[in-house]
Amino acid sequence: MQINELNQKRGIKLHIVTGGAGFIGSGFVYQLNLMGIDDILIVDNLGCTDKWKNLVNLKYRDYIHKNEFLPRLEKGQFNNIESIVHMGACSSTTELDADYLMTNNLQYSKALVRYCVSRNARFINASSAATYGDGSLGFADDHEQLPKLRPLNMYGYSKQLFDLWLQRKGFLESTVGIKFFNVYGPNEYHKGNMQSVARKAFFQVRETGRVKLFKSYHPDYGHGEQKRDFVYLKDCLKVMAWFLEKKEINGIFNMGRGQARSWNDLTRSVFSAMSLKPEIEYIEMPQELRGKYQYYTRAPMDKLEKAGCPVKFHSLEDGVQDYVQNYLMQEDPYLSAC
Repeated sequence: MQINELNQKRGIKLHIVTGGAGFIGSGFVYQLNLMGIDDILIVDNLGCTDKWKNLVNLKYRDYIHKNEFLPRLEKGQFNNIESIVHMGACSSTTELDADYLMTNNLQYSKALVRYCVSRNARFINASSAATYGDGSLGFADDHEQLPKLRPLNMYGYSKQLFDLWLQRKGFLESTVGIKFFNVYGPNEYHKGNMQSVARKAFFQVRETGRVKLFKSYHPDYGHGEQKRDFVYLKDCLKVMAWFLEKKEINGIFNMGRGQARSWNDLTRSVFSAMSLKPEIEYIEMPQELRGKYQYYTRAPMDKLEKAGCPVKFHSLEDGVQDYVQNYLMQEDPYLSAC
């Protein structure tokens, strides 16, 4: 029986998660499972990657390739859609194919929004802190600030263009866009060079006993003292679940811890979770990254707090400890809701 026929017969409310085999996407499927929801359609492109491993412990109704999904959606082959949680995108900050990013991150997203708005389905989208550029204009998730932002890379620009399109169309009043800062946590092993430094550091320590961090080329920051807003995946998932239920709350929101912590802090937390003494080596940053490097990010979280979100976030130390000891050091490092 096709998924659409099953929905009609049972009156099922279907939740669609694009990028559902990826880092945050598979994490949100896990969160839905914890909420007793398994009528989930996962949209992704597994290819020759190991992302499928993220799905093994999760409960969901079906999987469909991203290239097949949109044409079927636009033909009306899915009914009773409760939500589309759009985590599917090219998230590489070093991707140079601008046309690919425009198609994948912008046009695909537009089509999903049009569908959801026309049918009163919940739409939650992954924006990015990369839209803030070098941070000279601040990191406020204020809608009036959106047109002023200047991203440093094409990935950030593709996300910025979509945010601006939502604003022009008036869709920010009925959708949620989440600007993720530096997320770390389970299910990110497949991300290659885009894995969090927390995960990279763990395996560097296990293999060599030390961690390599980039040197600083800014007079205001010492080596390893470049700062980021690190946020634990589990906290992000709880906030996303809250947005799913609070349909009256919409707009662009930051997703961070609200604190700027250094790479040194993060690395020391990894060593501490492994009960080891810190050993850090500072190396040269590749020349092509130096002009595009963010030395400081911090997510003002006032807007989310004022909206009434009750989620209590892990500290950096507590989040890293949970990640290292309960996932990275275990044989099965994946989120499991079964």
